[in-house]
Amino acid sequence: MSEVKLFYHKDNTIRVSRSIEFLKTTPIKNFLWIDLNNVDEEIENELEEYLKIYIQEEEEMIEIEMSSRYIETADSLVVNMNFILNNFEREPISFILKNNILITVRSEELASFHETITKLFANPKNYPTGYHVFIALLETRVEMDADMVERMTQQITSLSNNMTMKQANEELLLEIKDLQEKTMLLRENIIDKQRAVSNMLKSELIPRELSARLTILVKDINSLIEHIRFGFDRLDYLQDTFLAYVNVEQNKIIKMFTVISVIFMPPTLIASIYGMNFRSMPELDWEFGYLLSLFVMILSVAIILVIFKRKKWL
Repeated sequence: MSEVKLFYHKDNTIRVSRSIEFLKTTPIKNFLWIDLNNVDEEIENELEEYLKIYIQEEEEMIEIEMSSRYIETADSLVVNMNFILNNFEREPISFILKNNILITVRSEELASFHETITKLFANPKNYPTGYHVFIALLETRVEMDADMVERMTQQITSLSNNMTMKQANEELLLEIKDLQEKTMLLRENIIDKQRAVSNMLKSELIPRELSARLTILVKDINSLIEHIRFGFDRLDYLQDTFLAYVNVEQNKIIKMFTVISVIFMPPTLIASIYGMNFRSMPELDWEFGYLLSLFVMILSVAIILVIFKRKKWL
């Protein structure tokens, strides 16, 4: 759904408008945040011309080079990030800060944005500039990332507690692989935020009163990275355990075939000897020769089974 939201100060409150024309008829200093959600290129061009900014295309937002993720000029700041959706899809977002106004460009509905809007209306005095809104968005997003990491940790713990030798199958291996992919995606996404916030701490455009919040944010992000690293190590351990279970099962199968082969070797040898049909073999004309050979075969099998039992190989 295409939507434009213009957040502005009026009478010590924060109000919202959805009209671009309202932007042109209201003093620019009153505006706090302009949120563009899946808007047309025509609206973007209009805002670019009026605000003297450049709104990047999605292809530019997803560039991995740091020079494309964080751009700072004398009077503006551009930060590109990926927010992870609940289905672990990436949603590229561009944050543009100029003249104390935050401009966000996105194409999906995001829970972190809705929660931040609620905070804005609840405590308007805490958000005098777009920089304050930007920090609030990042704090909210990091909190949600922490929830995702916690859910991921619970899944890994549940998988670890329920893993048994009988469940060491292809489905379990695919589940471990899926968790590894999600963990790596979370780590990559959080490190992206770490770089951006670290650069913001050095920026002269960021109000000094926000430095303490940015410092706390960096510590929270570092804590999440440690939790993710621990989770990834646990997944590596689970994968090694899975492979160990598979090896044990394979060894059992090989052992079973080995035992069967050894058990049938003496009867096979006896049957081979008496199957040669040489004329000088006296047992061929003996009345009880056939029964004796069967008895010897059974006896040899029984002796081998007794030996294996005493050696605890069975």
